[in-house]
Amino acid sequence: MSTEVQIHERLPLTQAIPLGLQHVFAMFGSTVLVPFLTGLSPSVALLSSGIGTIIFLLLTKSRIPAYLGSSFAYIAALTTFVKTNHNPSAAMGGALAVGVVYLIIYLLMAAFGTRWIHKIVPPIVAGPVVAIIGLSLTPVAVSMASKNWPIAAFTLAVAALLSVYAKGFLKIIPILVAIIAGYIVASAMGLVDFQPFYASFSHLFVSPVKLGSDFQLPSFDQIAILAMAPLALVTIIEDLGHMIVLGNITHSDPIENPGFHRVLLGNGLATVVASFLGGPPVTTYGENIGVLAVTKVYSTFNIWMAAIIAIILSLFNPLQAAIMSIPTAVMGGVTILLFGMIGTTGLRTLLEAKVDFSETKNLIIASVIFALGIGLPDHGVAWATIVGIALNLILKGQAENGKAVEPNVKLRIAEKASNSAKQGKAKNKPKGK
Repeated sequence: MSTEVQIHERLPLTQAIPLGLQHVFAMFGSTVLVPFLTGLSPSVALLSSGIGTIIFLLLTKSRIPAYLGSSFAYIAALTTFVKTNHNPSAAMGGALAVGVVYLIIYLLMAAFGTRWIHKIVPPIVAGPVVAIIGLSLTPVAVSMASKNWPIAAFTLAVAALLSVYAKGFLKIIPILVAIIAGYIVASAMGLVDFQPFYASFSHLFVSPVKLGSDFQLPSFDQIAILAMAPLALVTIIEDLGHMIVLGNITHSDPIENPGFHRVLLGNGLATVVASFLGGPPVTTYGENIGVLAVTKVYSTFNIWMAAIIAIILSLFNPLQAAIMSIPTAVMGGVTILLFGMIGTTGLRTLLEAKVDFSETKNLIIASVIFALGIGLPDHGVAWATIVGIALNLILKGQAENGKAVEPNVKLRIAEKASNSAKQGKAKNKPKGK
């Protein structure tokens, strides 16, 4: 087996199913946490994420290995309308408006193209943004791990050792194996509550009546729409950051091919469908991008498997209960690795682009992005991205021949001058006998 599995490659089902399950483990906690906090149905949220991911894969031509799960950006608004106002249909109207905003911006990008994105998001902006996407999530991972540091440390160690030293198929499922190993050790220490799992067998499947009662058709509520629709701009910017990360990890350019407009179309329609099912708005997940970075398996076929497994989970109570019984510290151990890998991917972007930090402009842009992205408690990544783009457009690089020259251009000029000097010396050097 090669060291990397590319986006278009399809592994046998005996390998694709465990790899898909690995992605499910990575996204499950966050996807069901949102409905738990907001008062929506976890089963419907899982169903929405699975169906939404399939819609996304179809509309992006299966060229982007991204999983769509419940978005955290809308927790406050959803909680207000579902729990406080007891008006879930209004909340779904707000979610529908979010999807409509995505579709409007998709139409604009489809008309005017996406090439300009690379011009306003060069490596000096993209690298720090990618880094803070991972680093801003690490407090969540550390908080989960702090529930039981010995278990978290053990799980993290298993994942790290397998990622480096394992051979064959075992090397590409380190997250799955680490979670199972951590679960076994935690169970031996009496840290796993099996009672909900045993109780789930009294009702193997989610009742169609229960599932139907959880569905909430959207209704028009002006306040809900005004509260949620503007937040779509935040998650769109976060989606852009995720696409930059994916491009760096998978050695592709999803912004150009199949195009960021298709990302918006897929995410927008997925959110529209979720609003009619009664689920929260969905978005691309950093946890699953972290899995790609660790395993180097980029096949979208595995994401298809994850989506199908999520749909099955939404209907089968014991499977949900089994995953819900995984101790928080076990998931904390693996998410430390997943989020950390995203952060270092951003640093790798800066190194590979040979960004010159002796350039004051570059130093300022990176500094501000890191400070805002890590320091701001709410939507720090989005605000840091906006400010980073603005600074890149406003600030000028050091002048050369009266024009601002980007660091990578100056590097090529210096290399060319050096090579010319060497060639000149070679020509003037006397030939030996």
